[in-house]
Amino acid sequence: MKKLGLIFLFLTVAISSYYSQTEGNTMSKKQFLYLLRLEKTMLDPAAWTPEKNKILQNHFSYLQKLLADGKLILAGRTLVEDDKTFGIVIYEEENLEAAKSIAENDPAVKGKVMTVEVYPYSVALIREGKEK
Repeated sequence: MKKLGLIFLFLTVAISSYYSQTEGNTMSKKQFLYLLRLEKTMLDPAAWTPEKNKILQNHFSYLQKLLADGKLILAGRTLVEDDKTFGIVIYEEENLEAAKSIAENDPAVKGKVMTVEVYPYSVALIREGKEK
């Protein structure tokens, strides 16, 4: 009887481990990070024309769509107003080529308000619950 209990326990742990590795990781999706920096010209407050502000609004809408589509993990920016400021977008995609396509099609990148770099990434820890 003890042997049957140990086998049942082992199977339960194995199945639960398999489930968390497949379902919890959204199957074949990989994580990526794109790093955004303001174009040098955009560091001058006078460069922020209504057109450039509209590009920034479109950038935010683009990120909201990635969130609604279940691709976005998080997005944010530093709160400094100088040449060291940057933003990050952590998201899921099938492969590096698709990940680069998402980053390069960000309206802020296409509109030359920001530059972008893409990196394979892996979230190691994340706090549960809704963020600000």
